[in-house]
Amino acid sequence: MSESNTALERAVRATNWRMALLGALALLGIVVLAAVAVIQARTDAERDRAIARQQHTFEVIMRVSQLSGAILGAEAALGRYVVSADKNLGQQYSAQWGRASEQLNRLRQLLADNPAQQARIVRLKQAFDARGKELDTTALYSSYKRHSDAWGSYYQVRASPARSQLESVLTEMVDAERVTLRQRSQAAADLVANSGFASRLLTGFGILIVLGAVLLGWMAIEAQGERAVADANADAERERAEELQEAVAEATEQLRAEASEREAAQDQLRQAQKMEAVGQLTGGIAHDFNNMLAVVLGGLELAKRHLHNRGPDAQKHIENAMEGANRAAALTRRLLAFSRAEPLLPEAVEAGTLIEGMADLLDRTLGDGIAVTTADAGRHWRIWVDRHQLENALLNLAVNARDAMEGQGTLSINTGGIRLADHQVGECLAGDYVSIEVGDTGQGMTPEVLARVFEPFFTTKPVGKGTGLGLSQIFGFVRQSGGEIGIDTAPGRGTRVTLYLPRHIGEGEAAEASAESGDAPAHIGRPLEILVVEDDPRVLAATLGALKELGHSATGCDDPQAAPGALALVPGLDLIVSDVLMPGQTGPEMIAALGDRIEGVAVLFVTGFAGEADAGIFKGRTVLRKPFTIAGLEAAVNEAMAHESRRAGRAAAE
Repeated sequence: MSESNTALERAVRATNWRMALLGALALLGIVVLAAVAVIQARTDAERDRAIARQQHTFEVIMRVSQLSGAILGAEAALGRYVVSADKNLGQQYSAQWGRASEQLNRLRQLLADNPAQQARIVRLKQAFDARGKELDTTALYSSYKRHSDAWGSYYQVRASPARSQLESVLTEMVDAERVTLRQRSQAAADLVANSGFASRLLTGFGILIVLGAVLLGWMAIEAQGERAVADANADAERERAEELQEAVAEATEQLRAEASEREAAQDQLRQAQKMEAVGQLTGGIAHDFNNMLAVVLGGLELAKRHLHNRGPDAQKHIENAMEGANRAAALTRRLLAFSRAEPLLPEAVEAGTLIEGMADLLDRTLGDGIAVTTADAGRHWRIWVDRHQLENALLNLAVNARDAMEGQGTLSINTGGIRLADHQVGECLAGDYVSIEVGDTGQGMTPEVLARVFEPFFTTKPVGKGTGLGLSQIFGFVRQSGGEIGIDTAPGRGTRVTLYLPRHIGEGEAAEASAESGDAPAHIGRPLEILVVEDDPRVLAATLGALKELGHSATGCDDPQAAPGALALVPGLDLIVSDVLMPGQTGPEMIAALGDRIEGVAVLFVTGFAGEADAGIFKGRTVLRKPFTIAGLEAAVNEAMAHESRRAGRAAAE
């Protein structure tokens, strides 16, 4: 009995031990299975997040490419709009730029969780807005049919800092996303490798513990199946990533093709601009010059006949011919001012004083039917401008106002001082400005006329009454002087044209010296020894004849590089009269090369066109513009001698 009990107890103990072992093995298998499940779930979640981040990176690259493409498309549409002036193409430009703005907003949303890219988005938005403003300005010129300004603006902004900034930021963003893509791809690969290793280890450990546990084995097989599914999903995602890469490559090729098309469109635009500009300028200039040459030739021919026949009207016909020649010279000045090719000779000018000094000229020009009123509220502010150009601009405005009033009415000229905000008036920067307002009581302008008022050769005057360059000249002069022009007009209530010119803080030494001395250039009172350097033989002969007519002794030199040798022919040299633009060496370069050899000798520059020359190259010396009269030459000679006398006096005082 005791043996049976002992055997039972041993069997119970063995059963209990087996049950306990099975329970422990089952519990351990459950723990292993749970660990495998948790690791697999975390692996799947991390893999899904890695794949999502990869997809996010590809989408960002696609959005950047689409944004770049939309910008290029908008610029190409604008180029075609500037060339053709077709409003439909202008609408295409607006639509393309709107799509670019939508792409930028979507890109900003995609990168909301990326601080580094958000900083680039801020820079991109600034460059995008600046570029849009440049392109809108160009489109606005075309909308107002100011094609020349539109073409110039399009060329000016095609390689602007805003465009370079756009391309730089877009490239930075794509490069950053590609780096991020490589990092995320590597992290995903590492995660898959680590998770596979952990799963295999735990599965093997579970098989060693519970070889006979079907449940544990089944769970391990199921886990293995889930891993296979995950691997299949990873392969599918890799295939999608490869497809996205191929799409990015195709988009890049498309962008390159669009860039080539844009370059071709720009070449066509440049050629079209050249041809249209040549045609427009040639037609307008030929029309006006033919009229003026007809007056000159007709007057000279009639004068010639009257001189042969001893008729009494020869003087009148010669004066008519001179008037035609003066009108031709004025037209040339306007063309140079409009193209901003005539150099300005600025000085400090007080607008109110200048207008007061023009009173007699305005009265003679406008006639008795026009009442002129002036008001000076300019606070004695000065402006840094070419005095003669400003006088011509005001005289042009006054003549236009007289014609608008048909010879009867009131012309008002008011000056003031105003502080403007940035771009408050046109393209003016923030600062102090002197305003000069010229108003009339005429019929005013319609919106259609106002839209074209600054176009070259556009005029509402009858044939032969205007060249259409007056307001174009004023526009070019004001812009060249750093200012802006505004027009307030409406049919039936007259016109007010306001010039805004930057306030000049400096003293204006040349103007001060002249004002303090109160002396105009006085007549020299003695014959001068003068060397004339001019490459054109006809102009040289005419200048020598005019100087001899004034009683001076003049020697000619037709080559600036021969001027040092010509000095020996004029031992008592008082004055050098030199052209500015000459083959081989310019007039200012020649004077600089002579150096101390002409110490104490006055210099007078004569020019008809100085191109892009800066007024500083003249070093304050007197400049006489071609064509000139004998009286004008005499005044310029006296002024040059007086200038040299003042300079010598200041040097002696120092």
